[in-house]
Amino acid sequence: METLFAGFSNLALPTLALGAALAAYHVHRRSRAVADRLAKLADDSGTGTLEQRVARCLKTLEERSHGLDQRWGQTHRVTGLATREPLLAQVESDGHGALGVIAFADFDRVCAFDPALGDRMLRELAARVRRMVGQGRLLAHVDRAHFAIWFGPDVAEGDAQGELSAISYALGAPIREGGRDFVPDTRFHHGIYTKGHQSPQALLAQLIAACSSSSAASPHSGIDDTTAAVVRDHYTIEQDLRGAIQSGELEMRYQPQIDAGAGRLSGAEALLRWNHPARGMVSPSLFIPIIEAAGMADEFGMWALNAACREASRWRSGGLGDLRVAVNVSSYQLDRPDMLKLIQRTLVRHALPPQMLDIELTESAATQDIARAGDLFDALRSRGIEIAIDDFGTGFSSLTALRSLSFDKIKIDREFVTAVDKRRDSQAICQSVIALGRGLGIRVLAEGVEQFEEYAWLRQHGCTEFQGFYFSQPLTGEEFQAFSRNPAHIEALLDLGPRAAQNIISQRIA
Repeated sequence: METLFAGFSNLALPTLALGAALAAYHVHRRSRAVADRLAKLADDSGTGTLEQRVARCLKTLEERSHGLDQRWGQTHRVTGLATREPLLAQVESDGHGALGVIAFADFDRVCAFDPALGDRMLRELAARVRRMVGQGRLLAHVDRAHFAIWFGPDVAEGDAQGELSAISYALGAPIREGGRDFVPDTRFHHGIYTKGHQSPQALLAQLIAACSSSSAASPHSGIDDTTAAVVRDHYTIEQDLRGAIQSGELEMRYQPQIDAGAGRLSGAEALLRWNHPARGMVSPSLFIPIIEAAGMADEFGMWALNAACREASRWRSGGLGDLRVAVNVSSYQLDRPDMLKLIQRTLVRHALPPQMLDIELTESAATQDIARAGDLFDALRSRGIEIAIDDFGTGFSSLTALRSLSFDKIKIDREFVTAVDKRRDSQAICQSVIALGRGLGIRVLAEGVEQFEEYAWLRQHGCTEFQGFYFSQPLTGEEFQAFSRNPAHIEALLDLGPRAAQNIISQRIA
């Protein structure tokens, strides 16, 4: 047994030694292969032991990795532009100069329903800005949808502002995505940095805040599929509206206004309509708020004013007399310092006497800036243009504020007109407004009159001017001219006799 064990031991030891030697050989061979691969990655052709070569290559790769991390940390992942850190460092180093910020105001809204589309549009805008600013400006992506341009100490503030304005204008060119055009909404602000006055970080934060859109949807506001669909639809409508004027999609309708006291047609309110090529007629209650929220009220308001004055001039040349056309003006238009000149130029362009134009605006719009509105009202009325306060009673303005304004007409809102013959609360309000108008010497018009009973009650309680579907729906220009040439029809609508009431009842039964 001992002899057998001794023989086995004499065989095992050389076998184990051979196995260890083979294993060491393979490990060394693999180590050399790893070392060769590391040497290629590190571009290392040096000599030395295996351990020295591996250590040297690893050190080189670690240094490179640190450099890449540093570079990637200073480059925005979406646009490839520099981030705020190198920008702020350059601003601090130069010590003085103009800093501009351009914002893609729609970014969060687009991301609310299609984040990938938002990123693609952002990359396109970044590429456009990069091409426009060239190599002479430091361009950085400093916030989600904000680009900053450092003009440096050698560019005057006025030149920087002009360049920013030109860039922002050029960025408004449509972006083609998914078979349709998107018109980006961009905003810009600039400021002057002076070392010691404030930090670069503080100036940048102020400019970003100034560009921020209060109406933009936040991607962190818990948007579900339903909300995302609404946001998408509103954004699509806004984009379509931006091209609606050039595409000839806007139309005007004219709803007759009746003077019951004189027994005749006195004019019409001009109402904006949008005939979308795919959606058809879009409700004004949908697209008008979008126009105002998107800052397009000036453009659409001036288009409507021109179209209405052009049509009223046709009425006059067509022998319809001096029928007045009433045009709605928003609070955004009132803020324009040149509003009076724009109205005057429009009247001259269409050879329309001022006495044929009424300006309508809501109670809340009229009282936002009493001093400015008062000056504009006085200037317009001195030229023969009349002022009407629309939707009276729905705002929160005080009678004291309204008393300081000069205007010619109060329009009772349809909210109080509907079923006024049955509702005691509406009756009390309408009687008060009619009495107020009588006391101030101001005409009162009831709008939204849809039933004979509403007209009859208002007429019996002292209201003499009316507008609503009972008399006519909004008409095209040609239809309005035909309506105005049928005085017998208007007289029949104004008749309060028992036969008129009986005819109305018979029509409903039939």
